[in-house]
Amino acid sequence: MTSTAKELRPFLNSADALNQPEELRRRMRRDGYLFLRGLLPKDKVLSLRRRILEICQRHGWLVPGVDLMEGRTNHPPTMEGKEDYMPVYAEVQLTEEFHLLAHNPALLDPLEKLFEEQVLVHPMKIGRISFPKNVQNTTAAHQDYVHIQGSFETYTSWIPLGDVPRDLGGLAILAGSHKLGVLQPKLAYGAGGLGLDTDQYNLSWHNSDFQAGDVLLFLANTVHKALPNLTEDRLRLSTDYRFTGVSHAIAETNLRLHFSWQVKELTFENLYKNWTTESLKYYWKKLPLRIVPLTEAWYHTAKKDSKE
Repeated sequence: MTSTAKELRPFLNSADALNQPEELRRRMRRDGYLFLRGLLPKDKVLSLRRRILEICQRHGWLVPGVDLMEGRTNHPPTMEGKEDYMPVYAEVQLTEEFHLLAHNPALLDPLEKLFEEQVLVHPMKIGRISFPKNVQNTTAAHQDYVHIQGSFETYTSWIPLGDVPRDLGGLAILAGSHKLGVLQPKLAYGAGGLGLDTDQYNLSWHNSDFQAGDVLLFLANTVHKALPNLTEDRLRLSTDYRFTGVSHAIAETNLRLHFSWQVKELTFENLYKNWTTESLKYYWKKLPLRIVPLTEAWYHTAKKDSKE
């Protein structure tokens, strides 16, 4: 029996095991993910949501005269990499609050228990602004490892910036898929540009409605996908922050700002111009990192296969 999007099972909420490190590690080894309901302070999450929506509002993305926090848009669908998206995203990337959430003690605590050592917060932090009526560009099923590499013991935290009921999309996890190893992807629409066929695996997709403060942690090899934003006019906001233990390898490409290769203003020098948290300036440079190169072998194979 194969699993489809219509057969989504609810996430197992592991908030009950936050004070049981071995149980957290056991569940992660078994399922490839941890869903932690209400882990982050809701006010911190909603404060970042407001900051990002204020940027969207300045760029004319929001419906005038409506409560800002509803995130209602009348702007044509767009996505990362597009000319009209990048000025907004650049402002998000250069916002201190966007980077600080990844260092919140409530988020780092379960990660320290998983790694059993000091946690390295990846300098590259990713924000997502998902438009309605843009189903074809919904991020396909994929593994993060082919994009980030370094250590297999790298965790992604997917954090919704606000409540995300099923019709707004959210993220789904193919539970247990981390045990399949690194799979060769194919070219696909959506963020990252790579996707996987998963019907051949006898595994179940898991998803639940998200609330502000929830965190979904998963391994670099865990297959996951976005669900489509099926609302009429609401933006879905979320962040992807990544973490490894300080003794693990990190690929050199993770030591830059997201999309800095496309937008020249995206530099740490510009980020830190008005930065107030002095202790976190260039924090990773104070650590004994094991930096390794990144290979594009999976992408090149996918591109080659698409031409055959």
